[in-house]
Amino acid sequence: MGRAYKMKGQKRKKKDEKYDREEEPEQLVEEDTPQPSKKVKTDGSEPENEEKLETLVDDMPGIPIVPVDTGNKKPRVIFVLEKASLEIAKVGKTYQLLSSDEHSNFLRKNNRNPADYRPDIAFQAIQTILDSRVNKSGMLKALYVKTQEGLLMEIKPHTRMPRTYKRFAGIMVQLLQKLHITTDSGREKLLRLIKNPVTQYLPTNSRKIGFSHSSEKLHDMYNYVGAIHNDLDLVFVVGAMSHGKIDEDYVDDYISISEYPLSAAYCISIITTALERKFKIL
Repeated sequence: MGRAYKMKGQKRKKKDEKYDREEEPEQLVEEDTPQPSKKVKTDGSEPENEEKLETLVDDMPGIPIVPVDTGNKKPRVIFVLEKASLEIAKVGKTYQLLSSDEHSNFLRKNNRNPADYRPDIAFQAIQTILDSRVNKSGMLKALYVKTQEGLLMEIKPHTRMPRTYKRFAGIMVQLLQKLHITTDSGREKLLRLIKNPVTQYLPTNSRKIGFSHSSEKLHDMYNYVGAIHNDLDLVFVVGAMSHGKIDEDYVDDYISISEYPLSAAYCISIITTALERKFKIL
């Protein structure tokens, strides 16, 4: 059968912005919004119909939720992970989450630096946040993850993320393809792609704190959060990349909390421990 061509004069549809639109009002399409990385191919051919693609997660069910204590009146905490390496591409017959460990040859063939592909950093950081007593006490209001490609993810605080990296990678592939992931019952979206910028989701009455080893403001984290007024919500912005620094305009203050470079997960651990001490969370 020959290839079907569109009739002359028929206009092509504009590409939609890639985020979950179910709870969004109808808006004009913005063509300059970053798209998920399905464009990376091994043979340079046109992308296949999404319904015909074999993926790692075709039969993957929803993920469970974990109860949290929401009865306190303490200030709320928000985490934003910036520049996370969460990019998918078709490798062989399946879409996979690109990582330096598993796809170094593929990345080099496509003129990519394998050192830039470290999704394990985001995996560890997300686990540290969700496992913290700050979250289990109900203080965590939201967790947002911004990818290096500019996509914005929302992860609900009561989400029970997979404990192994392989399962996490499968969840990310499903999220980037289907735009959301629901609970086991399908009644709630625990992870979803949302519209940029992240600032529209941040409280106006909040202090936005960024972390950078290159900052000249070296602080003890416990003393720093202890001096912040309890009426302010706290937004912590942490880089989830292997190298480089974050320099987002919406951050009020950039600080360093150690004389030594720290992993994202350990930096988050120091932050949550300081909050637990400040608000006496045991």
